[in-house]
Amino acid sequence: MSDSSPLPPVRLHPEAELARDALSTPLLSRAVLLARWAGPDTRVDAGGGLVEEQLAPAAESLGLTGEDAAAYASEAWRVAVDAGLVEIVDEEAGTVAAGEELVQLTAGSPHDVLAVWLGALETVLADAAVPDLDELMDAMDEGGEVDFSRLDWNPEAEAEFLDGVLGNLYLLTASEDGPGDGPVPLPALAASMLVPGDMDEPTNDVLEQVSDAMMRLDEQFRLLEPIGLVAYRPVDEALMADPDEEPAAPVDETDVARYGMVRLTPLGLYGMRARLLEAGFDAPAVGDLADKGADALLDGSAGYGSRAALAETEHWLARREPLAAARELLAAARGSDPGAPLRRLRCQQALSLLGGQAEPAVREVLDDAELGGLARVWLSELGATDVPVPSEDLVFWLTIDTLAAQLAAEGNSEELQALVEGLAQQHSGFFAAAWRVDHPATPDVLEAMGRLHPDKRIAKEARKAAFKARSQQGG
Repeated sequence: MSDSSPLPPVRLHPEAELARDALSTPLLSRAVLLARWAGPDTRVDAGGGLVEEQLAPAAESLGLTGEDAAAYASEAWRVAVDAGLVEIVDEEAGTVAAGEELVQLTAGSPHDVLAVWLGALETVLADAAVPDLDELMDAMDEGGEVDFSRLDWNPEAEAEFLDGVLGNLYLLTASEDGPGDGPVPLPALAASMLVPGDMDEPTNDVLEQVSDAMMRLDEQFRLLEPIGLVAYRPVDEALMADPDEEPAAPVDETDVARYGMVRLTPLGLYGMRARLLEAGFDAPAVGDLADKGADALLDGSAGYGSRAALAETEHWLARREPLAAARELLAAARGSDPGAPLRRLRCQQALSLLGGQAEPAVREVLDDAELGGLARVWLSELGATDVPVPSEDLVFWLTIDTLAAQLAAEGNSEELQALVEGLAQQHSGFFAAAWRVDHPATPDVLEAMGRLHPDKRIAKEARKAAFKARSQQGG
């Protein structure tokens, strides 16, 4: 992902709800319990971890049993230290005390709670990028030291790969044509990082890389689920069994869910956005523009998908008196810059949410050169019967303005192609008149029509008209 272009806006749950989710995550709740369990007799080693003889009592205080109990307790303690729930008082003596952040979980605001959770998340993400215990044991030399050269492990590359995977998962969650809150198959997520976009059919080598990445991601998502970042259905262990062994039960080879399914939780979406913002990305959230002016709303939501733009506009309108909001929107929709057509389209959509309450403001701009066409269309859609008949020049200007807005919003979409075909079919002399339209976007719109129309003869007419329009404008 590039940090120069904005990401799709996300819809975040209220911070109070997210803070409750954070406090109920298994890993943070264990870390809190251990921070409260620690006392004057608690001792830590040089790295800040609990000394070995205290792991069993710590696990017991968490109600953990079994062979992994001590490991879970150790992990929770490390999170407690890194997140500031516990602080080392005397490194030499190995004594500890409650940290300042522990108070924030009960006396702080939801934002304070989420800040603590984000600190815990960073610890878990760092752990997820480290080789598992078996790999570390295999790479240990006779002196008990880990020989990192035998691990084939690059810590920076590993962390960057995991960040990239989580970034792609964020994009899929935020994109209007993505799965939204639904899960993403693990093979698709791994392939999004490894299969080149111009590769029609992955090679065996690439497929093997995807398979290896899936297994690594399976381990990592298992580690990330207890902190609440993701909801994860692990890879079916039958897939990793010896191929010569008879499966314990019949399996459906076409069931993609067997290969792992993952989604960002609402808390995870919040966490990923916070990390992206910290890394310098433009990662908007619906509601960011609610307290800004109409100009910021219309320009800021220009790059949003239709559903996100609608939601953002609803947030904005909810804080304003309808008639005053309509006037502010119309004033902000004026302009001859490249972004103006899309501003007017977003303005028209916003006015439709206000309904009849906006009518007085709309009637005030009926004679406006840039807004008169918009006003007539809006009043007609409202059902008004006394709408002034537009001049032919205004009709053509509005047509160019509308097509320019659609181009900016959707690019060369199928819907726009259908609109272009319909226009050319309904108006046989459209291009002969359209090139004369005094609109800054006329040449670009006509070029787009030539590009989009499937009939070669009509497409050629559009390109000729575009050339005339550009010559007329001195281009």
